[in-house]
Amino acid sequence: MSTALAARPETRGSGHGGPRRPRVLAALFLAAVISTVVSAWWIDFAPATLLDGLDHVRALLARMLPPTLDDPGRIWKLAIQTLLMALLGTVLAAVASVPLAFLAARNTTPHPLVYTVARGVITCCRAMPDLLFAVLFVRALGIGVLPGILALALHSIGMLGKLFAESIEATDPGPREAVRSTGAGYFREMLNAVVPQAIPSWIASFVYRIDINLRMSVILGFVGAGGIGFALQDALRGLMYPDALGIVCVILVIIAAMELLAIVVRKTMLAPARPGPRRDRIARIIFSALVFGSCIAALFVLDVSPWSLLNWVGPSMKTFTRLIPPNFGALGSELFTSALETVAIGIVATAIGIVLSIPAGILAARNVTPHVSIYWVARAWTLVVRAVPELILAVVFVAAVGLGPIAGTCALALGSIGFLGKLVADAIEEIAPGPLEAVRAVGGGWWKTLVAAVIPQVMPALVGSILYLLDINIRTSTILGVVGAGGIGYLLFESIRTLNFDVAGAIVIVIFLIVYAIERLSGWIRSLLV
Repeated sequence: MSTALAARPETRGSGHGGPRRPRVLAALFLAAVISTVVSAWWIDFAPATLLDGLDHVRALLARMLPPTLDDPGRIWKLAIQTLLMALLGTVLAAVASVPLAFLAARNTTPHPLVYTVARGVITCCRAMPDLLFAVLFVRALGIGVLPGILALALHSIGMLGKLFAESIEATDPGPREAVRSTGAGYFREMLNAVVPQAIPSWIASFVYRIDINLRMSVILGFVGAGGIGFALQDALRGLMYPDALGIVCVILVIIAAMELLAIVVRKTMLAPARPGPRRDRIARIIFSALVFGSCIAALFVLDVSPWSLLNWVGPSMKTFTRLIPPNFGALGSELFTSALETVAIGIVATAIGIVLSIPAGILAARNVTPHVSIYWVARAWTLVVRAVPELILAVVFVAAVGLGPIAGTCALALGSIGFLGKLVADAIEEIAPGPLEAVRAVGGGWWKTLVAAVIPQVMPALVGSILYLLDINIRTSTILGVVGAGGIGYLLFESIRTLNFDVAGAIVIVIFLIVYAIERLSGWIRSLLV
């Protein structure tokens, strides 16, 4: 995915901002350093602790080698099940997100109140961790793939609804005015003037979300929501580390295949230079047919009834409503201390991830990498890191450095390399080539080209990606507590495990407020840069 998906407002303003932008960036950098230092102090994060645990990490990795598969047929069947869960969950989310996005876009919403409600629904879906959705659906519907599909779908609405709405807000109003002048109604205006402009961005968001859901679906098996994660959890619980590494290798193969498929889809459907609209239509028809056919196949392979995708609301609402009214008094100050710990984990992990991922992203950009071999090594590194879910990394670091927030911070930091490194590489590959050629024409070397031509162009998108990464890391840190990696997640899953749903409701509200505050802060920072 291009960084435009994560930071579309920033890329629109990449050519503006005037003389205030350097001052804003300097202030942001200072604030980020102070926040990181305070957060590291709050969770007692010290590099020496991590260095002391490296021997344990090496010992654990040695016990995992060589990777094995105890039952290859079963593992590959679960892997296919995981892939189809991710596809079906993403498709359901996309179908629900399209009408929601029209209601949540400022230029197409019928009323400000509708806009506020639609944005609230999107934020709620994004604030609730997918693993929490899965736990609640398993409680309501039982163990199986259906809770996993629904959890992925609802959580994906939080991202797709937001990105779809931003794509609509970025459309040119000219075609709408032309269609409106013919006397067409609201729906014809949206269908003929807005949708054709937004579709390319929607497709890019959809393809990228499948990649995210594929990795997310791996961990849903930890709570009985189907997929290969169930086998991985069994291997880890049974201390069968070679089998666990073998399963991780299978996951890596699937994610690598999806990465290659995504590249083909983007080049075929989203390339800037194409013969014309006829090929666009043909490509989109073929893509739609493949997605539709895969969904039909998924229903049969997963043994999911189409009716079950509709009648889950009643049983699930009985479980979800048990979160209300929330009980804030049961945990006392521990609730807010854990919430601050969650935010601190996300901030420190993001800071470490930035330092480690930006060099990897630069080397993984085809248009600036020093050598093609370095390009492939950097791309492979970001892919391998991205293939391993943060929850699995947390298990490794818990074994290395013990229970607590340091393990969660290290897991998120390592996972950030794959995520932000890819976004940085994609953003650099999309910059205008003119400034690079100009610097090279006057004899500028690689470093000069990087400093004078690459960084200034990619900086707005980079800031947007960092804000997006911070948002993701804080939300992800809420679930790492399930394996003892610190944060509010431990309290959340313990309250659900012990059926204290009113306490879980209070924790969910705190998580929502944290995510909403981060989103508002990100929006304010973007407004300063545009």
